[in-house]
Amino acid sequence: MRDRVDASGGLVLRRWKAGDVSAVMTAFADPLMRGQSSEPVDSVQAAERWIAACGDQWDAGLAYSFAVIDEGGLVVGQVRVGPVDRRHSTGWVSYWTTASARGRGVACRACRAVARWAFDDAELFRLELGHRVNNPASCRVARAAGFAVEGRQRQKLEYDGVRYDVELHARLVMDQIPSPEPSTRRSSRSPRPRT
Repeated sequence: MRDRVDASGGLVLRRWKAGDVSAVMTAFADPLMRGQSSEPVDSVQAAERWIAACGDQWDAGLAYSFAVIDEGGLVVGQVRVGPVDRRHSTGWVSYWTTASARGRGVACRACRAVARWAFDDAELFRLELGHRVNNPASCRVARAAGFAVEGRQRQKLEYDGVRYDVELHARLVMDQIPSPEPSTRRSSRSPRPRT
């Protein structure tokens, strides 16, 4: 399987590497990123563990995490397929962007590219994703990347003592690729981390 994928707009998806520690720490320092990892990523050691876990999961075929790199070589986000269920050829897609990348269509382009990779390289049939219903930006990304709405999970997630419904989306290998690529550019910077 390819571990580097070109996406539209000059973006590149590639496996995380040890040299990304500083970028990972910067990304997770953003308060909007709280909850995007099972443990806080608040030190060099935690960032190293996070990157190593991404590599271990890739090598085991459990999940595939890509750093999203812009045309200037900066890490501007992550897109991930995992966990992967080989029995049913399915995978869960998630994504986040750094504060500096929000509002530029990065998540949409990365999500479209990773979906094509998941179908072509990982040979998956169905991709799923979900977002809190109070995150319309994530919904726009999912729809623009060809993920159809399939339903709602009531009060699935809890953050700071508040429960949130999650809207479910899915894309199948034979679904039409959205065209032309819709703009996800917004005049205000809306939160883009995903769960």
